[in-house]
Amino acid sequence: MKRLRIWLLAAICFFGTALAAQFSNAPKREMRGVWVATVNNIDFPKTATMNGVAQKEQWKKMVEKLKEIGINAVFVQVRPAADAFYASELVPWSQYLTGKQGIAPEPFYDPLEYMIQVAHDAGMDFHAWINPYRASMNLDTLSLSNQHVFNRNRDWLVEYGGKLYLNPGMPEVRNHIIKVVEEIAEKYDIDGIHMDDYFYPYPVKDKVFPDSLQYEQYGAPYGSLQDWRRNNNDQLIEAMALAIKNKKPYLKFGISPFGVWRNKATDPIGSDTRAGIQSYDDLYADILKWLEKGWIDYVVPQIYFNIGYPPADYEVLLNWWRQYRYNQKLIIGQAAYKVGDNPVPAWQNPNEIPNQINMNRKFNDVEGSIFFSTKSILSNPLGVTDSLSKYYFKYPALTTLSTAGAITPETPILKNVKGKADGVRIKWKPNKPVPTKGLGLLPPDYYVIYRWQQPSKVDTNNAENILTITARQKKLKRHIDTSTKDGETYVYGISAVNRFTNESRLSNTITVKRVGEKAKKVK
Repeated sequence: MKRLRIWLLAAICFFGTALAAQFSNAPKREMRGVWVATVNNIDFPKTATMNGVAQKEQWKKMVEKLKEIGINAVFVQVRPAADAFYASELVPWSQYLTGKQGIAPEPFYDPLEYMIQVAHDAGMDFHAWINPYRASMNLDTLSLSNQHVFNRNRDWLVEYGGKLYLNPGMPEVRNHIIKVVEEIAEKYDIDGIHMDDYFYPYPVKDKVFPDSLQYEQYGAPYGSLQDWRRNNNDQLIEAMALAIKNKKPYLKFGISPFGVWRNKATDPIGSDTRAGIQSYDDLYADILKWLEKGWIDYVVPQIYFNIGYPPADYEVLLNWWRQYRYNQKLIIGQAAYKVGDNPVPAWQNPNEIPNQINMNRKFNDVEGSIFFSTKSILSNPLGVTDSLSKYYFKYPALTTLSTAGAITPETPILKNVKGKADGVRIKWKPNKPVPTKGLGLLPPDYYVIYRWQQPSKVDTNNAENILTITARQKKLKRHIDTSTKDGETYVYGISAVNRFTNESRLSNTITVKRVGEKAKKVK
């Protein structure tokens, strides 16, 4: 028994030391996102209801919990099935919001506007996640609103596998989707537009996607049905990229494809995998082309496989995507939903997701994770979320979607640091807006407050030195540091970050020693 206790103590000490090493090396910039799925009320709202007050409270509490975990970005499904979680002139209110399609919440509010504000107040990025082609999750057309595409342009739709889809082969469908995206980009203060893996639907056994008429009309120049379908998606992505940047150049446009582009057995440059689905061949998504052409700013392959999984090893796919990202930003989609809820032994191991994060962090060209889904993260499966909040995401991190070559903010000025009863008050002079082509005067989006405890050197590249990241788009001038200790000496500095996620130089620094309720300046 004594030996067992000694072994357990040694194991705990080793595990704690390993975790300490990991979070002490946490990057300053790292995407720590979650997908918030609204279709079938997977994540939000928990139940469809017209009660806007209940929805707002639920969203606020969700964001507060995510903030505590260390999440810095939300990817919210605002268009689950040719409908909207926002006030739209083009598509109806979603049934997953209020329980009946076309009905607005009561008392009236705009959910998207509110969700963005709450996320920004928490210092998080907000990305609008859309499903482009799915029009209905079933064939119950009587429940569809008069504003739904079924009742406005029925010829745009096809039935496949018990669902309705907009037909990607029709130019007018693609134009409609572009207008939907333009409406979101123009009306709402989002940080980006995001699409997942649902382009042409996943194959259904013994079912043929019914687009032969469109292929006969438009497909002759493309040589094959498959090439024509891929071209349809190419046209959508290229046009969408242009539309988004024309509306707001700082908006990020990203895709989260199925984790396997092609197997090596199918294509010499494919990954050394044996996946049954291939994004290029089955969903007609030529993601490598979109990356090479620069149509998208980042890619989030859904590597929903464990490390060592023979048909599709996480490590194999991670390194493959690193090789074929074409200098665009690479973020990894992580399968939080499998933890503790999958018979594969690896998913019964609380270290699987942490091990994947460790693997990601070995490479500078892997810029973080997005977890599917929020429900799984909040449920803390096998204690994994505790590991994230206590160790891996212990320190704040800026998101990684900065824009190379874009203008940076002016350097802010730190005005004063004073001791108060509730802590140390840091005051700064807000930046002047910077003239920016196509955007006029661009003010700072938020500030990063750094703190070093002497004798540590001033180092803005170490995440441990980030005291806090302020709320987005607030004319902030001060912050209270409530974590100082009597008798200790601290150095403070501040930087500004703009909508391109580019950071200014560090301000002047001020050194103070906390003495009771005062903070005496130290030269």
